[in-house]
Amino acid sequence: MPQASHLAVDIPTLETARLRLRAHRVEDFPESARMWSDPKVTRYIRPAPFSTEETWSRLLRYVGHWTLLGFGYWAIEQKETGTFLGEVGFVDYKRDLTPSLEGMPEIGWVLAPHAHGKGFATEAVGAAIGWGDSHFGRKRTACIIAPENAASIRVAGKCGYSEFQRTTYHGDPTLMYVRDPS
Repeated sequence: MPQASHLAVDIPTLETARLRLRAHRVEDFPESARMWSDPKVTRYIRPAPFSTEETWSRLLRYVGHWTLLGFGYWAIEQKETGTFLGEVGFVDYKRDLTPSLEGMPEIGWVLAPHAHGKGFATEAVGAAIGWGDSHFGRKRTACIIAPENAASIRVAGKCGYSEFQRTTYHGDPTLMYVRDPS
């Protein structure tokens, strides 16, 4: 039987004053699963927290994005301590959404509850956008946010995203934000 070829991908590490955005590792899975199973984290994303199985699939999707598309999510860790804080990055989920996000990398972010309210999201999203601007060129990026998620709406605004359209996704009201590269 022929050996499967492995697609190697070099996932960049980004650093800010307080954070390191790096490739996910298998060792991140327990913290990621704990984060995604917390109702405080998922309350604006879906009705129920993610199961361990669903979080594992999510982690594999992140790796798949990097391997197949050259972009994806990073694990966010506190530089000083190495503590896992959350995840940020760009995806192409092929969402059934009107208007379509086709051709626009979609940025997203999520932080563990212990990291909320400390400016980490804005710092991490800013670093990801800096990378995106150099990687995607003049391509517009987008994000979708639940209208009740005031914290993420503030982060999007601080990072240069503007409300583009009000729509629905999976039957729920959704705000679509876009950003043109600087």
